[in-house]
Amino acid sequence: MPERIVISPVTRIEGHAKVSIYVGDGGEIISAQFHVVEFRGFEKMCEGRPFHEMPGLMSRICGICPVSHVLASSKAGDAILGVGAPAAAEKQRRLINCAQVLQSHALSFFHLSAPDLLLGMDAAPETRNVFGLADQEPEMARRGIRLRQFGQRIIELLGGKRIHPAWGTPGGVLKVLTTAERDEIAAWIPESLAAVEMAISRFKSILDNFQDEIENMGDFPSLFLGTVTEQGELEFYDGVIRIVDSEGNIVADGLDPRRYSTYLGEASQEWSYMKFPYYKPLGYPGGMYRVGPLARLNVASATGTMRADRELREFKQRSQGMVCQSFYYHLARLIEMLHCVERIEELMFDPELLGQDVRVNAGQNRREGVGSCEAPRGTLFHHYHVDADGLIKKANLLIATAQNNLAINRSVEQTAQRFITFSRLSEGMLNRVEAAVRCYDPCLSCSTHAIGQMPLVIEVSNRRGQLLRRLERG
Repeated sequence: MPERIVISPVTRIEGHAKVSIYVGDGGEIISAQFHVVEFRGFEKMCEGRPFHEMPGLMSRICGICPVSHVLASSKAGDAILGVGAPAAAEKQRRLINCAQVLQSHALSFFHLSAPDLLLGMDAAPETRNVFGLADQEPEMARRGIRLRQFGQRIIELLGGKRIHPAWGTPGGVLKVLTTAERDEIAAWIPESLAAVEMAISRFKSILDNFQDEIENMGDFPSLFLGTVTEQGELEFYDGVIRIVDSEGNIVADGLDPRRYSTYLGEASQEWSYMKFPYYKPLGYPGGMYRVGPLARLNVASATGTMRADRELREFKQRSQGMVCQSFYYHLARLIEMLHCVERIEELMFDPELLGQDVRVNAGQNRREGVGSCEAPRGTLFHHYHVDADGLIKKANLLIATAQNNLAINRSVEQTAQRFITFSRLSEGMLNRVEAAVRCYDPCLSCSTHAIGQMPLVIEVSNRRGQLLRRLERG
C-alpha cells in the first residue's frame, strides 16, 4: 500500500466528505479519491408514501436548494396525473427556480469560495473564511449577503418560508401571488443587478492571479450536459437535454429528460456513498460528464437575456472549444446569477404571474412519472413508480452533484499532483485540493453546510500503516 494523505473533512462545502491522496515510494502523488462519507436514504424513505406528498417530503432533502427538489418532484407528480400546470403556476415555478439559483450561487461564491479568491489560497485559515472576508472586503461581503437575501425573500413570498417550502404540488402550486408581493420583488432588482455586475467585474480583474490554478485545478476534456430550449438557449425549468464534447461538438441533442435512464447510467464504488453517473454510449468511466453552471454555459448557444448574453459571448472566448477549466465554474456561476435577476425582472411584467388559477385538479392517470429541472449544481431528476393507489413503489433521485462525481475526483487528483509536495506539506497546498472540490459547489448531505473554519486532520502513513506525520487544524 502506498503512503496516504487524508484531508478530513473537506471544508466550506455543503455536507461532509474527505480526500485521500496516495503517495508513491519516491514521494510522487500517484492518485487521489474524493470520498462522500454520509449516507442518503431518501429514496427508500419514499416507499409507501402517496405521490402527492412527495414535493413536501422532498423539500426536506436539502436546506440549501430545497426548491429544486420541490420542482422536480412536482413535475414528476404532474406526469403521474397526466396534466400540465396552469400558466400562473408555471410562471411561479420559473420565478422561484430563478430565486433558488440566485441565492444558492450567492452562498457558493461570496461565502464559500470568495475567501480563497479574494484573500488568497495561502491566507491564514483562521481568517480565510466569510468572517475574514467581511473584515477585509466589507462591501463585497455585504452585497453577497443582500443577493442571497433577495433570492430567499422570493422563496419566502411564494413558498411561505425560506427553507423547506411545501408550496409545490402535483398539478401546480398552492398559493396565488399577490400584486403587493410582486411589487416587493420588483423593488429589489436595481440593487441586485448592480451587485452581480460588480462581482463579475471584480472577479474578472483578479483572474490573472490564478493562472496556475486555472490550468491545473480541474482542466481536462469531458462531456457537458445541460437543459436548453428548443432553440438551444439556457433553460432552468423545462426543456430538452443537450450533450456536447470538449471540442464543442454536439454529441446528443433534443433528448427527452423523461427518458434519462436510456442514456445515463449509474455506477458505484465501495469507497464512496455517492453514485458515479456516466453517459451510457461511452460506458464507465469513459462517459464522464459535467453538469452545473460551467456545463450549462458550454451547451447553451445563448442565455436569452441581454446582460448575461454579453457576458456569455466573452466567456466562450476563453477557450478554442468548450471552457474545460473547472476554475471557471465561479465565473459561470456569476453569469447565471446575472441571468436569473434579468429573468426575474421579465417575470415581474408578465400578467400571467398573478393569475388566480394555480392548480389542476385531476386523478392518477399513470403509474410512472419523471420530473427534471436545473438545480443550482446541475440537472436534477426525480423518477417515481406508483401502484394503483398512488403509493410510491420505487423512487430514483439522480442528484446533480453525483453527476459531477467522476469530474470532482479527476479534479482532486490533478490538483494534488500539481500542488502537493509530500516532503514539505503546507496548509495552502491542501487548501487548493479542497478548493478544487469547491469549484463544483457540491451538496453532499443535501441538508447542511460548513462555513468558516472546521477541524482538519491530515495523516500520512507508510505502507505498513505506521503514522509518519500528522497535521491538525481546528
